[in-house]
Amino acid sequence: MLAGVFKRHILTAHKGWHWGSTNPISCLSAAASSRVRASSVSFPPRTQYIHTTAVKQKRTQKSEPPPREFDLLRYDMRDLGKSPKPALYLGFSGLIPFISAPLAMALTETYLPEVAFAQVAYGASIVSFLGGARWGFALPESSPAKPDWINLGNSVVPSLLAWIAMLFSDSVTPAALMVIMGLGVSLHYDLSLLPTYPSWFKALRSVLSVVAFLSLVATLMLKEVYPEKKIFSE
Repeated sequence: MLAGVFKRHILTAHKGWHWGSTNPISCLSAAASSRVRASSVSFPPRTQYIHTTAVKQKRTQKSEPPPREFDLLRYDMRDLGKSPKPALYLGFSGLIPFISAPLAMALTETYLPEVAFAQVAYGASIVSFLGGARWGFALPESSPAKPDWINLGNSVVPSLLAWIAMLFSDSVTPAALMVIMGLGVSLHYDLSLLPTYPSWFKALRSVLSVVAFLSLVATLMLKEVYPEKKIFSE
């Protein structure tokens, strides 16, 4: 561009010399001044665009996969402290009949069948209560659990297992196994199959069910270790 401007002024100067209309020195000075003015013209800076799409995609965090059954239990454990005080106190107080039975037999170093049966009967009533809790939770209109076949049908299963456990009144071992099965089935329903309970309730249910399960297992182990002694003789 500058070269074109300079050549144009040179041609103008040559024409002036040829026709004698202008002074050659003035033409040269005019061409030089034009070249200086042309060189002093400022051009706007070129704008550079940087693509940041790839950088934003790298910084974007990946969404976490949906929690599985055991992950759900881990996440709900954080909300155990959010449990209402009455539910927390009554729930842990309900573990006393479970824990006291194997503790009494361990301290006396004897297997007490009446105490073991009382523990199993209490466990059966708890299993039946857990099934009824699901039924009552699904009945209100504002409840997230609908009173359909899945919720109401599964709430009957723990009660049936508790009833079967009471049929084995002559033998504690099968009765305790049925109660353990009922605790496991109801816990599976509440955590994975029907996860509509409040988070604090699922955490509390998990802790209480595990302690009850371990106490029943301890009673069955003590039955095989210590000698049997009946409290009420026939």
